[in-house]
Amino acid sequence: MIIETERLILRRWEERDAADMYEYAKDLDVGPIAGWPAHKDIEESIYVIKNVLNGKEAYAICLKEDNKAIGAIELKLNGHSDMTDRDDECELGYWLGKPFWGRGIVPEAGMKLLRRAFEDLGMTKVWCGYYDGNIKSKRAQEKCGFRYQFTSENIDVPLLNEKRTGHASSITKDQWQWDLMYKAAVSLRNERRISDYVTCGEVSAAVMSSSGKIYTGVCIDTCSTLGICAERNAIFNMITNGEQEIIKVIAVLPDGTSGAPCGACRELMVQLMPGRYKDIEIMMDYKQEKVITLGELTPEWWIK
Repeated sequence: MIIETERLILRRWEERDAADMYEYAKDLDVGPIAGWPAHKDIEESIYVIKNVLNGKEAYAICLKEDNKAIGAIELKLNGHSDMTDRDDECELGYWLGKPFWGRGIVPEAGMKLLRRAFEDLGMTKVWCGYYDGNIKSKRAQEKCGFRYQFTSENIDVPLLNEKRTGHASSITKDQWQWDLMYKAAVSLRNERRISDYVTCGEVSAAVMSSSGKIYTGVCIDTCSTLGICAERNAIFNMITNGEQEIIKVIAVLPDGTSGAPCGACRELMVQLMPGRYKDIEIMMDYKQEKVITLGELTPEWWIK
């Protein structure tokens, strides 16, 4: 399988990649901080390709410009991870050649594999970890959306014959979806004046349909009642594209926080899904991950 991002190709490892792997894996700054010794020769790199990076979801990270391996990334499925024993959970592992640090390559590859984990492999949670002091790995995980879970002391690092402190993080499918929606809404923010009577973009919103697609919209304010809220704009965008069932809704305010939809937006959602509106999830506070249902927000509808 080949997976592409804007700058990268993620593909299966091949024996011909051994020389490129060795070029970066021999660096003492790369392997030891991740828990494995620097490679001593190309033969060791060949062994790792054949016997370690042979999992179903193990990929070489390559730049599109030359398709040469510069690092590794993998979704470690049940049986190949010590962070979970569930079939619907896995672990994200990675390393990257030092010349490519600080360019956002791991987050770019990691976000793509999270999409694969949740949309293609049916995962409900992905775990990830780093050893104490590996700040670059910590930041890469945070950029991918991982949330800190716990710290463990005196973890065995058998390949280096030592013990370390490890930090574990995770992200659920639900959190991943909300992150995508928040980013989609924020990307629309462009508050501007269209005329002496119309402004737009102060609030942006995203809705997720039952198909998993995300639709967006911004508020349009007028000097009369002709304007529209960002949530309804996003919902109308969804309807225009042939869908009608809403799963999640988030509205992003000018300061970057999120809040509840107005009465008109709630009424539209209720009328659109009269038998199922109570299950629609509303993000009340993105930073605190506070979610309530439309049924909790609007418990009784005026039509019986």
